[in-house]
Amino acid sequence: MKLTIERASLLKALSHVQSVVERRNTIPILSNVLLQADGGALQLSATDLDMEIRDEAEAQVNGGGQITAPAQTLYEIVRKLPDGADVQLGFTGDDPRLSIQAGRSRFNLPVLPAGDYPVMSSEGLSSTLSLEKDDLVRLIDKTRFAISTEETRYYLNGLYLHTVSEGGETKLRAVATDGHRLALAEMPAPEGAAGLPGVIIPRKTIQEARRLLDDVSGAVEMQVSPAKVRFAFARAALTSKVIDGSFPDYVRVIPKGNDKVVIVDNDLLARAVDRVATISAEKSRSVKLSIEPGRMTLTVRNMEAGQAVEELEIDYDGAAFDIGFNARYLLDVCGQITGEQAEIRFADPSSPTLVLDPSDPAVQYVLMPLRV
Repeated sequence: MKLTIERASLLKALSHVQSVVERRNTIPILSNVLLQADGGALQLSATDLDMEIRDEAEAQVNGGGQITAPAQTLYEIVRKLPDGADVQLGFTGDDPRLSIQAGRSRFNLPVLPAGDYPVMSSEGLSSTLSLEKDDLVRLIDKTRFAISTEETRYYLNGLYLHTVSEGGETKLRAVATDGHRLALAEMPAPEGAAGLPGVIIPRKTIQEARRLLDDVSGAVEMQVSPAKVRFAFARAALTSKVIDGSFPDYVRVIPKGNDKVVIVDNDLLARAVDRVATISAEKSRSVKLSIEPGRMTLTVRNMEAGQAVEELEIDYDGAAFDIGFNARYLLDVCGQITGEQAEIRFADPSSPTLVLDPSDPAVQYVLMPLRV
C-alpha cells in the first residue's frame, strides 16, 4: 500500500472516525483504524463493536492495499503536522510497520492485519428515509439533554425515534427521558417514514451522529431496522446497533389538563435560576418557585451556604402556589426555548409540569417537581 494525501483531508476523515475508538481496549485491534487504499481514495473505518463509522478522502494511490494502525496515535501525528503538508502513507509486507512521511518528519507505527478487523454488516436495513440536515439537528438538539446516563434502566440510555399519526398526519418524533424530565420534538414525517420501526438509538451514537452533522450540508439518508440504524452523510456513514428494549409509554407522562399557565421571559428566568442556584446544595440543586399573580419568586435555602432570593415579573392571574425543581433540569429546558418567552403549565406542586415554546409548537418538555 502506497499513497499520498493532503493533510487536511486525512485529518478531517480521521477526526470523524477516531472518536468511536475507546481509549482502553481489551481487544488490541479495536484501538486501531482500518485503512483501505483503492482507486483514487483512502477509506477509513473504526468500530467499538456497537457502532462503526466509515469515511473516505481523495488520495493519489500508487499501490492499493489495506492495513490497521493505532487510531489515536495516527490522529495525533496528522494533527501536529504543518498545514498544507502532503502526507505519504506506505506499508509493504517486508516492514511490519506503517510508514508516515511529511516533509522532514517520518514516523513508523505498529500494525495489525486488516483481515482481523471486525466489520459491521448493514444487512436488513429495511426502511429508508431522507432528512434535511437542519431537521435532524433540531430533533437531536431539542431532546438529547434528557437522555438518561444511568445504566440501571438501559432502555432510557438513548433517543426513541418513531412515527406517530395524529389527526390524519404522520409525524417523525424523537423522545428522551431519564425519569425526572422528558423532552419531545417532532416534524412532519419525510417520505419513506411510513412503517418505520420505533428504535432507541444509543446516547453515544446520537453524540457521534450530531458531531458528523456539523460537517454536512443538504440531506442525510437514514436507514432503520429493528436491530440497527445507519446514517449516510456526504462521504461518511455511521452504522450502529440500537438498544434492545421497550421504551416506556411516555404519552401517559405528558400532562393534558394543567390549567395554571405562566408566561415568563425565558432569558430572565434562566439567568435568575442560574444566579440563585449558585448556593444550592450540590446533591439536590433544588430551587423553589413561589408563584402568585404577576410575580414569581425564586428561593434557594442552603443550611451551609445561606439563602438566595430573586423576583421576576410574569403573566399569571391564578391562585398562588409553591413548587420546586432541580435547577439544572430547569436550566436545560430554558436552554432549548428559541423564542423570547416560555409557557409553563402547572397543575399542583406534586404533579408533572409542562413547558412549551410558543415559537416552536412541535416541542414539549415535562419536568417532575421536587419537594420544597
